[in-house]
Amino acid sequence: MPALVLAGIDPRSLLATNKLQGCFGTTSATAAFARAGHLPLGSWPFALAAAAGSVAGALALDHMPQRAISVALPFVLLGVAAYFAASPRFGDEGRPRLLSRPAFLATVVPLVGFYDGVFGPGAGSFYMAGLAGVLGFGAVKATAHTKLCNVASNLAGLATLALGGHVIWTVGLAMGASSFVGAQVGARLAMRHGAVLVKPLIVTISLALAAKLAFTPGHPVHDAIAAGW
Repeated sequence: MPALVLAGIDPRSLLATNKLQGCFGTTSATAAFARAGHLPLGSWPFALAAAAGSVAGALALDHMPQRAISVALPFVLLGVAAYFAASPRFGDEGRPRLLSRPAFLATVVPLVGFYDGVFGPGAGSFYMAGLAGVLGFGAVKATAHTKLCNVASNLAGLATLALGGHVIWTVGLAMGASSFVGAQVGARLAMRHGAVLVKPLIVTISLALAAKLAFTPGHPVHDAIAAGW
């Protein structure tokens, strides 16, 4: 998304085009996890819940306070990074769940899907935090279900936004080709190394994305530092 911002693309086209490229990576990774047996048929309600939330979010896009979301997101991502860095609950083995699966599917998944439809960055980290911290999934299972939720909310949001003609197809498809290849490599590494790789990667990506968003011109953190200089 920062690259698309620098290219001067309008907000709705930016969101829609980013979802197009995101569909390649998440579809690629989801297929890899499914082939390895980490996504049985019982996993598909997660996709339906995420897709429903994303459609609602994309439809509500015109009425959402984009500025408020942009300002708050870096701080939310810092919280996600802190959770995974400090939490003893996240490992290769599952942990006791804090919420029943039906309740999780009715609340957490569609809420993150709604956010993904409205905005997008960090949605994977939020799915991961819920699956690991609330539902008690181990690293590989949580990663597999995160990708499933992510591809569902990406595809549903993309379809909704594409109806409005907001997708820049050439840009999104070019980005998607690279995303597809990278996701295949990443999924295999996650299945091979589990929490040893996934946990520090989530922390690093969440911190990097939080820093990038906070230090983007127009964000209060960037503007306050710039004014101090």
